[in-house]
Amino acid sequence: MPHPASLPPPPEPLLAALVKHYEDLVGSLRHRFGEECFPREIVNDLCVRLLERPVPGEIANPLAFLRSVARDLAIDRHRAQARRREAPHPHPDLEPDSEPAASLQPALLLSPPELALAARQRQRALLAAIEQLPQASREAFILTKLYGMPQDEAARRMGISRGMVARHLARALRGVEPVLIEGAGHAAG
Repeated sequence: MPHPASLPPPPEPLLAALVKHYEDLVGSLRHRFGEECFPREIVNDLCVRLLERPVPGEIANPLAFLRSVARDLAIDRHRAQARRREAPHPHPDLEPDSEPAASLQPALLLSPPELALAARQRQRALLAAIEQLPQASREAFILTKLYGMPQDEAARRMGISRGMVARHLARALRGVEPVLIEGAGHAAG
């Protein structure tokens, strides 16, 4: 087993940087795009993306990286909203002024404050789910899913076998999965 000093440092913890600079990221989006881009929701989406698809390799400047990705998400959202405004409604009954659309609107569309609240709730639920994991499962999850560390390296760092890392990771995924599935269901419907 290599000496701990000879091991490369773990990749910069992007999620920790996101949590530390959450308000800075929201503020920079708000400054550039205004409230209509829902800056908190974009930063929450960024958090979910980091959990679902960890960034491989080391990031030299995590805050700059997070700002860049958040800015790109805001631009994508702005473009998608512009396309929706320009596209004709596929069905006349779903025109905003028609009676059926008014009755469907609460079920299909959330208002901006409701979207922001839902995003904050998803973020809190996800962080709570991670915090509720047993220590070894949480550590295996963070090392492999957030830092993108291979399971073999995580096993060396944790001082356990790769098989145990896989077991802890499976437990962690079972603990976090319901929150991710619930969040995806709210976002779709």
